[in-house]
Amino acid sequence: MANEEDDPIIQEIDVFLARSLLEKLYLFQVELEMAIDTLNPNYCRSKGEQIALNVDGTCTDETSTYSSKLMDKQTFCSSQAANNVSRYAAAVYKKGELHLTPLHGILQLRPSFTYLDKADAKHREREAANEGGDSSQDEAEDDVKQITVRFSRPETEQARQRRVQSYEFLQKRQAEEHWVHLHYYGLKDSRSEHERQYLFSQGHGLAENTELIKSPSEYLMMLMPPSIEEENDKPVAPSNVLSMAQLRTLPLADQIKILMKNVKVMPFANLMSLLGSGTDSTAVLRCIQQVAMLVQGNWVVKSDVLYPKDTSSPHSGVPAEVLCRGRDFVMWKFTQDRWVVRKEVAAVTKLCPEDVKDFLEHMSVARINKGWEFMLPYDEDFVKKHPDIVQRQHMLWMGIQAKLEKVYNLLKEHLTPKKQEAQSAHPLLVSGEQRVNMAKAKVKQNYGQLEKEFQKQKAEMKSNDTSAKMDVSNIRIKEEPVSDEEPMDTSAYEGMNNGIVNGLHAEDSADSLNGHLPGGCIDRVAQELKAFVSSTFKKQFVLTLSELKRLFNLHLASLPPGHTLFSGISDKMLQDMVLDTGCKQILVPFPPQTAASPDELKVYALWEAGDTYDQHRQVLLEIFSKNYRVRRNVIQNQLSQECGEDLNKQEVDRVLKDCCVSYGGMWYLKGTVQS
Repeated sequence: MANEEDDPIIQEIDVFLARSLLEKLYLFQVELEMAIDTLNPNYCRSKGEQIALNVDGTCTDETSTYSSKLMDKQTFCSSQAANNVSRYAAAVYKKGELHLTPLHGILQLRPSFTYLDKADAKHREREAANEGGDSSQDEAEDDVKQITVRFSRPETEQARQRRVQSYEFLQKRQAEEHWVHLHYYGLKDSRSEHERQYLFSQGHGLAENTELIKSPSEYLMMLMPPSIEEENDKPVAPSNVLSMAQLRTLPLADQIKILMKNVKVMPFANLMSLLGSGTDSTAVLRCIQQVAMLVQGNWVVKSDVLYPKDTSSPHSGVPAEVLCRGRDFVMWKFTQDRWVVRKEVAAVTKLCPEDVKDFLEHMSVARINKGWEFMLPYDEDFVKKHPDIVQRQHMLWMGIQAKLEKVYNLLKEHLTPKKQEAQSAHPLLVSGEQRVNMAKAKVKQNYGQLEKEFQKQKAEMKSNDTSAKMDVSNIRIKEEPVSDEEPMDTSAYEGMNNGIVNGLHAEDSADSLNGHLPGGCIDRVAQELKAFVSSTFKKQFVLTLSELKRLFNLHLASLPPGHTLFSGISDKMLQDMVLDTGCKQILVPFPPQTAASPDELKVYALWEAGDTYDQHRQVLLEIFSKNYRVRRNVIQNQLSQECGEDLNKQEVDRVLKDCCVSYGGMWYLKGTVQS
């Protein structure tokens, strides 16, 4: 109701459909109005005579373009303005009624300059006659000319279509078209007035205008009918996309080939789960060996399945045979090593970087500063259950290796596997927990030596009361965190204290301090922690909480026993100190599917370092608070807009180096790249 009040109806007009000129009404669009008046003083008579002479020559007959020996007319040629004119109509408004007559065609009239072509033809004829010399007509008649007779072949339908659509054929048809003389009647002529009456509907009954008696939906459909081209442009599902129900209707060999071609790398257990219950594993093993090779206990699709014969690379255009050799080399390298270096593959195969990247992305994942790691863990289960398959695949790989040696002239370092892999069937992976346990064991080995040193220090402390009082002031008792948050895990360094609680032996700690920190100890802990945080962020600028804790543990390992920072620093204390030193937490919008830990999702950055790049870094951090990864040109444009200056490449590189890392053509904040 509110919309109707804002837009009231001012007038209602009846609309009628006129049929008298339904298939006879044309709209002519004249782009240029030209009336050649040869008696006008502005008309150049000499120029008109010259044009007529060039076109017709000196003879005057019926074929002459200008019979008056003067350019006194201009020809207009029509061309179709629109292919579909069913949506257009001519309207006449009279006495509160609107009468519509559909247009049968819309033609544009443009000046035709064929007389210039005719003048050029005359000029060429005169030049040819002059070059012919003064040879007499009798001599020309006596000349005997050889005539070659040729019989044309029957014209095919395809050739006929090409000939009909050619420019020469259309020009010939246009030239052969007969002229139709047009009788023009002026606006006020009685004949014009008579024809104009046909633009009005002859009857106002319902039978005459049934097209206008439609429901709103039918009227809208008539007004905007669906185009055939739009219907053809509707996207359809790709022909190579099948649902699992459709896939299971195919033969087993085709099912396995389609799955491997799309997934490329798959453990055998996953393949069996996709094929459905009741599938015979023996039949699957027989079929999988036709389309895939065994790499680290997992099945990788064969190269000739991805690159069939008579195909070529979309990047470099090299044939499929060369691509298959290069990809086989990458697969073979992964049978020898867990890691592959892209530059080494490119140097051996001599293929373009895009092709090499495609090979690696099929079966591995890029790791920063390490190379490309095979994307799946070693499937030891399959290797133990099917030793015969493993042996057969090993023999196949030996044959492929022999071919690769001949093609690429492989060196000794390419063929010899690493010592670690020669000793074990699969690469040895050391987890973080194992490394911590190894560090603890190493500390316990040195426990006796550290205990002797502590007893020596204790004796010196007791011999000098003054020194003892001064040392007591340096004692720290571990504080429990204020919040429910757990203290930071420094268990890897507990052995370094050698039974010391905050610098004292456990048996003396309670008696000496009575469970309380001396005055000024808390301030010293805060000062030490603040100094560490400040110096760390001035070097790194951007850190995740996980990386900061790792650096803090390394810092603790470098400190002597009994240092104030061994008092037990919780995560909350560390984060509060980061914010107190002028840093800010950057709320990076990580992708929902990220597998990062909570400590890796907390990103802190130094907001003000006191140098000339503070403003640039702040703009950069604001960008990453809205995007997880950004392209370089976006960063450069934003820096130029915000800072009001055009930065050169060196300045942008400096800011990016402080806060970001590049991976895969995109830029990320340090520590936020997820593998």
